[in-house]
Amino acid sequence: MHCLRFDGTFVTWRQVARRALLQGLAPHQLQWQDDEAAPGLFDQPAERTQEPSGRLRVSPELLELLESAAQYRGDERWSLLYRVLWRFVQGERSAVLAGDPDGSELHRRLKAVRREAHHLHAFVRFQPCVAPAAPDFVAWFEPAHDILAAASGHFAERLGKHSWLIATPRDGVYWDGQRLQHERHCPAQWQDWAQHPDDSGQALWRAYYGSTFNPARLNRTAMQQHLPLRFWKNLPEGPLIPQLMSEARAGAQRDGQARVLAGRKGKRIARMNEGDALRPLSGISGSDAPDLPR
Repeated sequence: MHCLRFDGTFVTWRQVARRALLQGLAPHQLQWQDDEAAPGLFDQPAERTQEPSGRLRVSPELLELLESAAQYRGDERWSLLYRVLWRFVQGERSAVLAGDPDGSELHRRLKAVRREAHHLHAFVRFQPCVAPAAPDFVAWFEPAHDILAAASGHFAERLGKHSWLIATPRDGVYWDGQRLQHERHCPAQWQDWAQHPDDSGQALWRAYYGSTFNPARLNRTAMQQHLPLRFWKNLPEGPLIPQLMSEARAGAQRDGQARVLAGRKGKRIARMNEGDALRPLSGISGSDAPDLPR
């Protein structure tokens, strides 16, 4: 058994995998260990050998699939990628197809990664930060997979020249207005800024969410599918959600708008049709988000 240790990045894994392929090492002969895994009791480091020579031809499309799947946190994170790569190089093109056992697991992981990237775009809440030397806006997020580096460029396009950062328990990204910096181990200062934003930003998010909440459209099951419970604790509006749901069940669903607006003078919005009631309690994301950072 060859134990291949590397730094836990796809770039380095690709280099190590290439050497293993050129040496003719089959998947069952390898044990992958990144820098976040503790060494096993009987692990033996791979012997240092001369760099193997030769050429491998792998399609860019396959490498792109493997790089995306490498963001998935789970068992056999790297061994599955090598198994798919090994089989593909051996001529088994079915290794990447959904009907194949390895291909099916690969596509399941790709789907989970894409969904978590969507969660990042939908549930990140940028808030002002007034701490000295801090960026204009900060956000805290706890992703289930390592999607931050690949998916955070979305915000660089939206926030323009404003500086911002997203901190997670593992890694972090910082946009200075021109360049995106990714740190695999998030600096403690970034985490502190992200977890202690200015109170005015939180109040603005809560005011926006509370005023746009439509109790007539509440569907608890659908809402929790689109806005999983694990995100509530880090949303500024998170504490409002149980209260708004309770008010909806207590009779507020007869109104087609938030309680703070339903009691005011003016034209009343009728309750939505039964089909419209399936629309989940909306999070604030994408084009629905308030223009906080403009």
